[in-house]
Formats: sequence, C-alpha cells, structure tokens
Amino acid sequence: MVLFSAVLPPAAVVETLTAEVAGLPRLDGVRWSSPENWHVTLGFYGEDDAAARADWLRPRLAGMPAPRIWLEGAGTFTRVLYLGVYGEGITELALAAGAGEEGRAYLPHLTLARTRERVPAELERRLSGYRSEMWTAAEAVLMRSQRSADGVRYVVVERFPLSQQAR
Repeated sequence: MVLFSAVLPPAAVVETLTAEVAGLPRLDGVRWSSPENWHVTLGFYGEDDAAARADWLRPRLAGMPAPRIWLEGAGTFTRVLYLGVYGEGITELALAAGAGEEGRAYLPHLTLARTRERVPAELERRLSGYRSEMWTAAEAVLMRSQRSADGVRYVVVERFPLSQQAR
C-alpha cells in the first residue's frame, strides 16, 4: 500500500477553504481534490508495510512540538495547484518524518487540484490572497492511499500525538 505522513487541517479551516474553492470557476482538465483528502504531507514513503512504517515513525515523532501553521497564497508545480503552508515547526516535523529523504527539498503545501496540462493562471491568481486562520497541529498521521472506481481516498492508519509544550 502507498503510505505517507501528514498533518490534517482542522474542520474550521476545511470549511472556509471549501467555501473559497466553491467560488472558483470549474475549468476543463482541472481535477479538484476532495476536502476529505486535504492534508499537508510530511513524508512520502510509497509502497510500504503500514505496521513497519508506524514503528519507524513512532520514535521519530515522539516529543516533537506541535507546529503552529496556516495556509496562505497559491502556487503551482507543473500540473498541481497548491496553497503554501507557513508557521513554526512544520519543516522540523517533516524532516523528522523523513521529508527530503527521497532527494527533493521539502516544500510544505496543501494540494487543491491537479491538471492535465499547466495550471490555469486564473486559479492561482484568484487564490493568491487566501489566508486561513492559524492552527496548532496536535497530531501527525500515517495515511494510506486507497484507490477505487470513485478515485483516490486517503485513510488514517495511525495517529501520533505531538507535544503541546510551549516552544
């Protein structure tokens, strides 16, 4: 199964972001991610054993401070529209979870849509002023990607509480 670790946005952030995305034009070739799948990836592991990966993550995340983060501004990879993730502690948490071990620099983001071609500039422009409320990510999660006829769904495999001690 395909595994990754992540932090999940709280319901209030999902609600306001859902309203923001609902106001955007529906353009051909743009596949919007379901709000139930929204997450900030920490580490991507690919095909892996869930129990073994959880055992590997547990000591790496134990005692890690809970990051205080927010979503702000839009960006694009070649065929991905995303919101940036800013704040304290997200990069440190991601590095502990294995980000960067696949040879790419870590860029905290939340994927909103994927496209067949380049992301339409209008979508990036319309989301460029978005900013969510700040939240404390109280836990990291290990997730698996589950494919079905309806698309991809992400399922939490295990939860890892993060330290609420003051930084």
